[in-house]
Amino acid sequence: MKKLITISLTTIMCSSLMAMNAKPNHASVKKEGIKYIKMLGMTLKSELKAKLKEDKSGLGAIGFCANKAEEITKDVNTKLPSYASVRRTANRLRNPNNKADNIDKKVMQEYEQSIQNKTFSPKNLKIVDVNSTTRVYKPLVVKKVCLKCHGSHVSDSIKKVIAFKYPNDKALNFKAGEVRGAVIVTVKIHDKDRDNE
Repeated sequence: MKKLITISLTTIMCSSLMAMNAKPNHASVKKEGIKYIKMLGMTLKSELKAKLKEDKSGLGAIGFCANKAEEITKDVNTKLPSYASVRRTANRLRNPNNKADNIDKKVMQEYEQSIQNKTFSPKNLKIVDVNSTTRVYKPLVVKKVCLKCHGSHVSDSIKKVIAFKYPNDKALNFKAGEVRGAVIVTVKIHDKDRDNE
């Protein structure tokens, strides 16, 4: 009987350890990541489109980005489960609060390389395991409308706002089709598993 209990306890402990060390289900994390990326993206995009419609010069849009984009990102994060977060980043930053870490930089460099290799798709999400988290990356691709504030022919009035709000800005001189940055969802796998129990 003691042997049976010992074997049962050993099996349970090994199963628990294996579950803790198991790789996350990338398909479910990707699906969840897409949902949160869309939450942030649709909110920012609709506000930005409205500002551009109100003011074709782009001044309203740069004002929105400078004053509201970070606040909206924080608000979207309050609506996510406790084990998840969403953020934006770039290699050439405008807002220093969106600084990329080394993993972010590597993923964005892979996107840039895939553009050069002509294998890039803006729908190409990357899934990266980092310690006890999984990240879902979606590239932010420069569109023609983005060039009002991120291109090489930015108006003097927009340049003044950028210089005032972001004195160390590096997010100019982009061309349509280039990778501007990425939206990243981070999911804490073990916290997610506990919330789903």
